[in-house]
Formats: sequence, C-alpha cells, structure tokens
Amino acid sequence: MATTVLVFLLCLTTGAFTAVRGEDPYLYYTWNITYGTIAPLGVPQQVILINGQFPGPTINSTTNNNVIVNVFNNIDEPFLLTWSGIQHRKNSWQDGVLGTMCPIVPGTNYTYHFQVKDQIGTYMYYPSTDLHRAAGGFGGLNVHSRSVIPIPYTLPLENDDFYVLINDWYTKSHSELRKLLDSGRTLARPQGVLINGQSGKTDGKGKPLFTLKPGRTYKFRICNPGLRTSLNFRIQGHNMKLVEMEGSHVVQNVYESLDVHVGQCYSVLVKADQEPKDYYMVASSRFLKGEPLMATGLISYEGGKGPASPEIPKAPVGWAWSLNQFRTFRWNLTASAARPNPQGSYHYGEINITQTYKFVSSANKVDGKLRYAINGVSHVNPSTPPKFAEYYGITDEVFKYDVMSITPPSEKITKVIVDANIRNVTFHDFVEIIFENHENTIQSWKVDGYSFFAVAVEHGTWTPEKRKNYNLQDAVSRHTVQVFPKSWAAIMLTFDNAGMWNIRSELTERTYLGQQLYMSVYSPRRSLKEEYNLPDNSPLCGDVVDMPKPEPYNL
Repeated sequence: MATTVLVFLLCLTTGAFTAVRGEDPYLYYTWNITYGTIAPLGVPQQVILINGQFPGPTINSTTNNNVIVNVFNNIDEPFLLTWSGIQHRKNSWQDGVLGTMCPIVPGTNYTYHFQVKDQIGTYMYYPSTDLHRAAGGFGGLNVHSRSVIPIPYTLPLENDDFYVLINDWYTKSHSELRKLLDSGRTLARPQGVLINGQSGKTDGKGKPLFTLKPGRTYKFRICNPGLRTSLNFRIQGHNMKLVEMEGSHVVQNVYESLDVHVGQCYSVLVKADQEPKDYYMVASSRFLKGEPLMATGLISYEGGKGPASPEIPKAPVGWAWSLNQFRTFRWNLTASAARPNPQGSYHYGEINITQTYKFVSSANKVDGKLRYAINGVSHVNPSTPPKFAEYYGITDEVFKYDVMSITPPSEKITKVIVDANIRNVTFHDFVEIIFENHENTIQSWKVDGYSFFAVAVEHGTWTPEKRKNYNLQDAVSRHTVQVFPKSWAAIMLTFDNAGMWNIRSELTERTYLGQQLYMSVYSPRRSLKEEYNLPDNSPLCGDVVDMPKPEPYNL
C-alpha cells in the first residue's frame, strides 16, 4: 500500500498548521467560537470571538490549497460560517448556508473541507445564521497566486500585506437586533463604524494598526463584512492603486477613495512616500440619512515624527459619484488568472444568452410584519436543507421548485408569498440576471458558487434595449454587485458548477427577512465528475435524520 509523507508546520497563534503532501497542500485550522465582552464603540457588549479574536483570524492560502477548518460551536445557538467568494467547485455542501448545510448545534463541532480551486484574490468569511454577523465572527480569507503564475505588479513583501475590515456596527446584541426584526421592525441606523474592530479617535493618539517603512509599497486588502452600510475608504495623504477585486486582476487605476459596498473586497497598493509621521485611515458611511458615521485607524511611518493631521479627508457625496467609480473598474485582460492563461481568454460577450432572469426586490408587510421579497416571494428556510432533500430524493415533501417566476409581476408587488424559494436551472446554461431596485435605498447582491461579469449598472428600469449599454469586453469578474436606488444591475454567468447556490441580498436584515433564493444547478448524471457526495461528517437535520444514506455518486 502506498504511503504518504506529511510535514506539519504549526502556528500556535492562529490554531493553524500546514500539511505538505504529494498533492495540493492542506491547511488545517481549529477554531473555537465563543462569546466575549468588548466595547468597540465604548459600550460593553456581547460579541462573537474566534479563538478569542475580534475580528477573527485571517486564512492565508494559495491557489488550489485544501482548507480544513474545524469549528467548535461554544455559543448557545446553532451556527454556520460562509466563505464569501469561494466557489466550492462541485461542493455546495461546504458553502455554509442553511440551504445546503445543517447548522452546527451548540456544544458540537464540524470540520469544513474545501479547496480554493483555480482562484486568487481577497475574500472574507462571516456567520450566515440568525444575525450572528451583527456580533462579529468575521475575518479575512486570502488566496495567493502560485509562484509559477505571474502577477501584473510587483508583489509586496509577506509582512507588507494588510487586511482592513471595515463595517457598520450596532451597540445592541445580535439577539436584540433579531427580536427587532422578528417583531416587524427594521434595524434602522447603525451606531458607528469600525476598522478592524475599532472605532478609533481623531486626537492623534492610540496604537497604530500598521507601521510602514518609508519608500516601500504595501498591499491593503479592504473588505466590508457589515450589515447594511456602504462605506467609503481613504488614507490621509496617500493615493491607492487598485489591483484586484474579488478574485480578478483589474486595470490599475489610482483612486483617492473607494466606495466599498456590503460584501465587497478590494486590493490596493499604497506607497509609503509621504512625510514620515502618522496618518489616518478613514472609513465613513455612505447614503445614510443624517451626519455620516466614521471610524479611523492610525498608520505610522517607522522612525516618523509627528501626529496625524486633524484634517480628515472628506468623503464624496451622492450615489452618482459611486456609480461613476463603478464604471472605471475594468478587467485586466493581459494578466494571468489562477491558471496560466490570460483572464480575457473567456469571451463572455460572444456567448448566446440561454435565459434571462429579472429579479425585482420589494419590501412588504405580511400579517402586519415586514418581509423582503424577490418577484413577490419571500424565502423561508425549511427544517430540512433543500440540498439534502434533493440528495435523499424527498424534495416533494420539503419544498416546491419554481414558486417564484423568473420575471416580476407586471404591476407593483403588493402581495407576497412566504415560502422556500428554489429555482431549478439547467446545468451549463449561460444566463443574464437583472437585479432591479425600485426602492430608495442602495442594495448589494451576492451569488454563491460563481463569479459573474458585472456588465452594467444604470439608473432607471431595465428593458432589453439596455443591452446595447453592456460592457461586453472587459467587465470585472466578481461575486457581488451594488444596485443604486431606482436603478438596475445586469450580470452574466455560466451555471457550470453543479450544486445548490444561494443568491441573496448582502444586507443582512433583508436576507434574514426573505430576500434570497437558491438556484438548484442539478446534474442528473449523479457523477463525481460533476458533484461531490454529501460529506460523511455532515450533521443531519429535519426529515433526513433517520433516513438511510442514498447510493453515493460515482465516476
């Protein structure tokens, strides 16, 4: 029998170690999920910690690594983590959402096993269950390029690569916020903004978050794991060169500030070429009524003298500025991706569209309580995850496919159906999805299991004639897109990843109250070439608990 030699590299501070073997390397993490009390905005409150950290540890991986995360749930509620932007090829079982997984019940553990197959870039993870995201439990997830793949910029040194997590924050606990939503109210305005778990001050005092050496170039990975608020990020006295977003190298434009909408991630290069002293990083709210909320974080030049200037750089005003910034984002067609081929070799603009989906969001009252819907359907999670129901062959007992139409009602949505929202789609279809926002607030949409081409974001109502405005050459391949008030966004993708995949509003309140659906990308062949089996260690729930396991897929 063949033997495998493993070399273990242990990191005591993060609970992680690496196993090197004769296949793609394995990264092992052990995470303890607990409550803790901290005061990000000066008010002591309960938060969710991972290994005692807030925010949680950063996962540093490389293309094709196998990531093993053993999660021990030591809080008092069922819990799941989702790995935002990781495509989980053939493996929706690891996506960490209630449509494809049973939650980790208190006092137990579950070991996630996923591969960052053919991906590079800046991502994050966060809880997907019961508003836990409002309490923390989020962190960065970095996928480095393999050393044999060239990247279109000089790579900063390993210690010159920083994660910056910016998010809105409430001083109420996640359970209190959940009670608000369950009672039919909204979360309303947050109380503050955080940068890496801190609100910061503008008195020039405090410990720097990062220290820079004069003359060096640094990479800042900026992600917004917040609940509902778009944020503008800027660094006092420094420009930012955008090089990557959500897994794609981009045309390297220089920006004074970036709007980072909920669920989005960007990588920028910043050169330490200013007077050696302290400077502020600033994250401030966008599109909120009233005075903007703001957080600061200090960066300090090594050997520098002098505090940061009290003059905070101003944020842009209005959503038209943000829309115009979106239009400057372009895919870098000459760069290599995770594999040794140009990113632009996939000419999405030349593929015939198989199906068009038009999703119109709405806010409605059902039995006097607020619900959010797509095309008049507000999703609820069955006690049996729909993916389990498919695997065990009991879909008729758990949910009905296609309760929601692929186009909205012709008249304004006033009546909402509350039901499991699962669409049956054809494997390998190339589709166009329109997200249309008739409301007065900005929205952000996320597609699990895929990256898509964000070909247009425009004001008004979408019609087929608007296709003439699509960017069919170098739209960025990504996994989130914002939709401005009274506007629409168009994306294109191929449903080539078998499984069941969540499409959701990234605004947590809306997701919790039904603005999501699942796309069942089903392969009737039941072949391991197209989809993996249910993991042996997967917890069971609902109607499948006492059922015998089906015959496994085979080659």
